Amino acid sequence: MITLITFAPSFGQIAASPFCVKAIWLLNMSGEDWQREDSTDPRNMPKQKLPAIRVDGQVIADSDNIRAFLESRGADFDGGLSEMEKAASRAFIRMAEEHIYFHNVLARWGDDDVWPVIRDTYFAQIPKPLRGFITGKLRKNLLMGMKTQGLGRLSAQERLERLEPDLQAITTRLWQGPFLFGDRPTAADASVAPMLAGLRATPGNGLAKMRIAGDRMLCRYIDLCQNMLDMPKVYDVTSTAVSEPLCA
Repeated sequence: MITLITFAPSFGQIAASPFCVKAIWLLNMSGEDWQREDSTDPRNMPKQKLPAIRVDGQVIADSDNIRAFLESRGADFDGGLSEMEKAASRAFIRMAEEHIYFHNVLARWGDDDVWPVIRDTYFAQIPKPLRGFITGKLRKNLLMGMKTQGLGRLSAQERLERLEPDLQAITTRLWQGPFLFGDRPTAADASVAPMLAGLRATPGNGLAKMRIAGDRMLCRYIDLCQNMLDMPKVYDVTSTAVSEPLCA
């Protein structure tokens, strides 16, 4: 039995981190039997982050490594895709995980109005007298890292303008079918949809959140992925693909 070590649900998402959601979806798509173990402290994990899986006495950290492990056991997340589509899928995954993700981070950690909600949700286990002091240091270090990365130097409006071409690229793919590469979810959906869902679920009324929440096609896509992949189900999109979006 595979045990997924993940952050707990938050803000209506099956896990607080989009990378944990990705791991859940990949496990469900793989058909493997697995169980969940929620954690608030990833420091004892091999990469000091979550998600991770425990199987046969071994701990495998990082969602890409989890994907590789599942594929080594026979999972085929890109079944039926051409080589060109697999190449495009790789690019969409990197766009989501190395760009859209950091918009999510800044929407949650960088907005002074949103941060208190994030702090008290993510770090509820820290006693209140210490919570502000401890998390203040964590936040400061993270935001310094975001300045080094680059997005942290931009205003919220500038970040939205940087994000817009990514959203347009996703929308262009979705004109071809309910998922990014056809009628069935693939590895790209397991990466892209959680990033969009995380932005849409972020507390407050930030620009990125409202942009996604106001887009009917993106909302329909997020809802379809969540309805099908939060729990293992048979992939039948004949009815849900055309359902009304449940925008935040």
